[in-house]
Amino acid sequence: MTDLFGNPDDPAPETVLAQGSGAAGHLDGGSLGGAGHHQLPLAVRLRPRTIDEIVGQQHLLGPGSPLRRLASGQAAMSVFLWGPPGVGKTTIASVVSHTTQRRFVEVSAVTAGVKEVRQELDIARRELANGRATVLFVDEVHRFSKAQQDVLLPAVENRLVTLIAATTENPSFSVISPLLSRSLLLTLRPLTDDDIGALVDRGLSDERGLGGRFEIEDEARSTIIRLAGGDARRSLTYLEEAAAGAEAMDSQTITAEIVEKSVDRAALRYDKDGDQHYDVISAFIKSVRGSDVDASLHYLARMLEAGEDPRFIARRLVISASEDIGMAAPSVLQTCVAAAQAVQLIGMPEAQLTLAHATIAAATAPKSNAVTTAIAAARADIAAGRAGLVPPHLRDAHYSGAQQLGHGQGYKYAHDHPHAVARQQYLPDELAEARYYQPTEHGNEAQIADRVRTLRGLLGRD
Repeated sequence: MTDLFGNPDDPAPETVLAQGSGAAGHLDGGSLGGAGHHQLPLAVRLRPRTIDEIVGQQHLLGPGSPLRRLASGQAAMSVFLWGPPGVGKTTIASVVSHTTQRRFVEVSAVTAGVKEVRQELDIARRELANGRATVLFVDEVHRFSKAQQDVLLPAVENRLVTLIAATTENPSFSVISPLLSRSLLLTLRPLTDDDIGALVDRGLSDERGLGGRFEIEDEARSTIIRLAGGDARRSLTYLEEAAAGAEAMDSQTITAEIVEKSVDRAALRYDKDGDQHYDVISAFIKSVRGSDVDASLHYLARMLEAGEDPRFIARRLVISASEDIGMAAPSVLQTCVAAAQAVQLIGMPEAQLTLAHATIAAATAPKSNAVTTAIAAARADIAAGRAGLVPPHLRDAHYSGAQQLGHGQGYKYAHDHPHAVARQQYLPDELAEARYYQPTEHGNEAQIADRVRTLRGLLGRD
């Protein structure tokens, strides 16, 4: 159970492991195991067995490249494979599992806990003492906590294992620096339409795939490529479904109509747990900040369509209401907070209306970052050591002995003075001339700017 501003409860620790049982490093289970079974998905059956079968990523597959040396068993390096879904991260690990003589272990970061990781490292230590090295594949490594990543650090540093870690999130944000600095970071690029087309053709002709039993019209092939959005796994899934649809119609030709019936909707290029998650929410907030209500609604729809957590969107709107709007339209913060509460109360799909309401209010509101710069400037002075002593007349005078220290002496009670403004020094001596809040002339803040000027005049700080 989570609250609006909290994090989801961690899943119960459970390890998904696949260990090499033979010299070739074949797996007994896990996502890389048993790829030859005829009932497995087409995308699994067609997973490359050698590095030359990998489609795309040619910038990483040249002669003597780290990936080639890793796959051939010539390198003992640890690598992080970073890229969007469906571009070959797991495939590369699979190739290593088939081409090296090392023991291969797969761990899912979604379910594995510290205990399970320690157990696998203990086994790897014993195997290494017997002359057999271990390749440890960690899928979705960004889901590992700091404690789990810390457990991996000595094993990577001492080359107890060769770590292959796959992530859809920028490792700079999701992986601890010591672990990243001891590994090679390889960035995988989105697959091109030509890459996806080659996979579709292979799926049609390869004996592990459809074995030449179907033909495909050019328009149908183009439709699959377009809907796949650069995701190899998705393209083969669509091809398999389309072939099943053709077979159900007693046809050996896959048409565009069959593809469209087999695929419910276009595959949106968005991974709510990966790098696209950060890119799209960034575009959303920047569109709100830039007052482009149409772009703001586009990115909101894009996140909702992709299954983004609506509470996450609501939290970002609440932040934006103070960061980018502030006192120029203070009621927007109330709207966004109310929207956040409503999202948790009613849930989806109705909450999409509440989020759209708050998004439109935020995007069309006058903007000011004066609140942001004010608190930043005040904290910068504190961080620089410019705090100073609280003026004696403002200090607490309610405890015994305070008067002997001069606390509270000369304090002027604001309500005893005109406009309820008492002219006296409030800031410490060394900050007496500080001006942190600089209101803009935008929206409601224009009136506040006038009032701030008047107040500073009454205080003798104009």
